[in-house]
Amino acid sequence: MPFRQIRSALTRLTQGLTWRSVGCILLGAAIATFGIHSIHQRTGITEGGVIGLMLLLQHWLGVSPSVLTSVLDASCYLLAFRYLGWQFIRTSVLSTLCVSGFYQVWEHLPYLLPDLSAYPLAAALLGALFVGVGVGLIVRQGGSSGGDDALALVISKVFGWRLSRAYMFTDFVVLGLSLTYLPVTRILFSLITVTVSSWLIDRVQGWKPRRPARRTT
Repeated sequence: MPFRQIRSALTRLTQGLTWRSVGCILLGAAIATFGIHSIHQRTGITEGGVIGLMLLLQHWLGVSPSVLTSVLDASCYLLAFRYLGWQFIRTSVLSTLCVSGFYQVWEHLPYLLPDLSAYPLAAALLGALFVGVGVGLIVRQGGSSGGDDALALVISKVFGWRLSRAYMFTDFVVLGLSLTYLPVTRILFSLITVTVSSWLIDRVQGWKPRRPARRTT
């Protein structure tokens, strides 16, 4: 693709965003993908939401994850377009590209953290820290890192729930269904990580810096 077309596409994607917002999206994508790649994938901690649903359907229906991911994410983004608008979709495309790009980066580097497979509780908590802060930064800029975030944001808007409650609702439903093929102990640590990450996403997304107190004379 010619440079001019690439620049035009990037301009459209970043329309309405400041350089600070773009920087936060890049930072959030780097943090979240680092945690998922370095901790969750190595220790076998499963996910809730769209990722967990994909694994569930793959197990019971034998459908390829590449097909399921596309269908589930597309369905979530169609809902998001209906309730959250075009600006959300545009920002989400940018953040999704950043997430994909950082996955490629981490996969081509040696692991930068020790293997925590023997310490599942530590893995669940540390992984939740990376995912919660990273995804929270992305959601704070008005985008999403994937179908999970889009679905949670739609549920939050439609039902007036806190974002953390919307995340936990989708995660708990999927993880509950995952008990049909996964052991209880593995689901337990997944419940810990999705609960903590949901709480962190909500806090980071809604965080407001304190303004300095006005001086009185």
